[in-house]
Amino acid sequence: MTELTLDVRDISKRFGDGETGVLAVRDVSLAIEPGEIVLIMGPSGSGKTTLLSMMGALLRPTSGSIHLDGMPISMMSEDRLPDIRLRQIGFIFQDFNLLSALTTLENVSVVAELAGVKGRAARGRAQALLSDLGLGERLDFLPEKLSGGEKQRVAIARALVNDPPLILADEPTANLDSKIGHEIMRLLRAVAKQEGRSVVIVSHDERIRDIADRVLWLEDGALRDIVTMATDPVCGMAIERERAVSAARDGETWYFCSRGCRAEYLGGPTAEAVIEGPAGDRQAADRER
Repeated sequence: MTELTLDVRDISKRFGDGETGVLAVRDVSLAIEPGEIVLIMGPSGSGKTTLLSMMGALLRPTSGSIHLDGMPISMMSEDRLPDIRLRQIGFIFQDFNLLSALTTLENVSVVAELAGVKGRAARGRAQALLSDLGLGERLDFLPEKLSGGEKQRVAIARALVNDPPLILADEPTANLDSKIGHEIMRLLRAVAKQEGRSVVIVSHDERIRDIADRVLWLEDGALRDIVTMATDPVCGMAIERERAVSAARDGETWYFCSRGCRAEYLGGPTAEAVIEGPAGDRQAADRER
């Protein structure tokens, strides 16, 4: 059995007491496996940032428990939490939060140094990450010389530099245009999958739904709906099963982003297929020859 990266059990968060108290998050449970990307969506004021802050040990839940890699972080003393946040959790923010006086390389290496990595080793680790993210020619640039997409890549490198099992991203595409934002999130997905990092993203951005393995809906502080994702075996795109075109073959159901991918996958040999529409309505069953 795979040990969970994050195990959230029945957590609630109340601000204030009595009639003026606000229950921002209520009875949320969530289990996240290594390498899984989970997107949490919902209207403004639904509790998304509060929930993410509790997962990141920035807020303590009023009730319930949170375990990170088996460690009960919701029950730890305050003096232990900064080290947990530094070594076990990588944070990505919508405003990038880069230090304006430091270069690209220094913004990443300083985080490794805070975790105890020596200067040369920290810089080497930071340089390797930044190069992998396409910033090898920008190492000596100050943040003001970087584009929004480049700043977010630096933020991703900073989040990854201490090899944390969990990455938390709060509205990471809010300050990026649609094309760049989607490219950056696909890059984050690729890195997370390759290294087995779990990622939780909270966002309003409908355009990044396809990078997630699961999409959760948070409303009034509670999870309301879970959208199950599948991966198109032809183009590799993550898609909602309920909206996908599907095909049954050899006793197994496959899901596709379009009829074109479905036709390419099935092509040639006899196979039974079931096509489903955007709402999961069964439209036809046919035999491909």
